[in-house]
Amino acid sequence: MLSSSSKAMGLRWGARALLPLLLLPALARAQSADDLAKATANPIADLVSLPLQSNWDRKIGVEGGTQYTLNVQPVIPVRLGEDWNLITRSILPLQRQPALQAGQGDAWGLGDVVASQFFSPRNSGAMVWGLGPVFMLPTASKDRLGTGKWSLGPTGVMLVQSGPWTYGGLANHLVSVGGDSARSRVRATFLNPFVSYRMGQGWSATFAPEYSYNWEAASGQRETLPLIFLIAKVSTLGQQPISLSLGYKHYVKAPNEQLDNGFRLVLSFLFPKGS
Repeated sequence: MLSSSSKAMGLRWGARALLPLLLLPALARAQSADDLAKATANPIADLVSLPLQSNWDRKIGVEGGTQYTLNVQPVIPVRLGEDWNLITRSILPLQRQPALQAGQGDAWGLGDVVASQFFSPRNSGAMVWGLGPVFMLPTASKDRLGTGKWSLGPTGVMLVQSGPWTYGGLANHLVSVGGDSARSRVRATFLNPFVSYRMGQGWSATFAPEYSYNWEAASGQRETLPLIFLIAKVSTLGQQPISLSLGYKHYVKAPNEQLDNGFRLVLSFLFPKGS
């Protein structure tokens, strides 16, 4: 028969042997969270997602109010044969805009929808890229919330994912091709460089400036540049994988010396294959 000390030692060694097995589900969940965090850092990942991006931007209008924008941003990849993906990324903005002139009230409604399509090779190596067209549709429910123009142009994204780092950029250029002849022409460039670092357990930090240049605006009023810092966590809501991120926006350039700072909150529903 074993002594009590031998039994205790056996139990301790047994517990140590079983510990890795007991930790496997947690390790698997962490790995899955990190994989999803890596995918969410890639704008053209082979991942269906539905981000709901809320933005609060301060110091807008005659009274320096706060503008709220909810961007509904479905991302849907479609396989084209064995070698290519088509990734569709759309932005449907719902806005509350403060009065821009004396005597105006707040404006609530839908803005212009922007739809991008990226053709991307499925196996491009360390450097991931995609190119395609971008369209802006005059869907605004009020004149103040949109351009009144049909616009189109090229868009592209390029990035590298190395270890915990993701860095790259997205760009597009829109030119109006039709719409309300009484409205101003659209000719606008958008640049979005980004760098993201995964910290493990589904956590990540991202720096992503958003530079806009309106070629049709008066000199000195063409540039808008918020510097955006985000912290994100991939988790689950019940059985649904999600990513929740919170960020701060600091404007270093804006027309009419408006826009000071703001906040961004993003809830993304993720639909990985096999989930």
